Amino acid sequence: MSRLSRPRVLLADDHRLVAEGIKSLLSAEFDLVGVVEDGRALLEAAKTLHPDVIVADITMPHLNGLDALATLRKENSRVKVVFLTMHQEVPYARRALEGGASGFVLKHSAPTELVAAIRAALEGKTYLTPALAGGVIEDLQRGHDAGATPKLTPRQREILQLLAEGRSAKEIAATLGISSRTVEFHKYQMMESLHLHSSAELIHFAIKQGIVGI
Repeated sequence: MSRLSRPRVLLADDHRLVAEGIKSLLSAEFDLVGVVEDGRALLEAAKTLHPDVIVADITMPHLNGLDALATLRKENSRVKVVFLTMHQEVPYARRALEGGASGFVLKHSAPTELVAAIRAALEGKTYLTPALAGGVIEDLQRGHDAGATPKLTPRQREILQLLAEGRSAKEIAATLGISSRTVEFHKYQMMESLHLHSSAELIHFAIKQGIVGI
């Protein structure tokens, strides 16, 4: 395959050593058109670089990978997304696939599985790491929803991640282009709907649900 016709891949991962390793892994077969370190940068890069496939971590600053995927789909982006993550829990894989991801690969399996997952995505197929396939199938058959994140609006999830990253209401307002009062309104609305009683409980919820990393 000539270099000009090679599939274009965008990598989103805030761990530079991991990113460097992935670049080396993919360089023989794909054109790596960009590397970004957070979910918001991923969305901007997807618009300007027009990748065929995005390889993304789930836990990233500013906007996590699952919420970034939801935004891509809301914007009718047809780009394929393959998650490369340390999260081995079935609910993460299920959320990714239900959200429209084309692949879910664990980082320790990347050398043997990532290229196969990208190839599958380009062919319109879905790749799920064998380590989780059985659990995900059982989960779907049972209709199990215990691990699903309670329903928050996309805006609430954005605000919650930024709150959990230690941003003030004023900083969040500036980032999202809204007022501080609106940020506070969403914060207390989330606490009420989730039956939480403090900011600390809200942040603990964000960590537990994988909305933000630790």
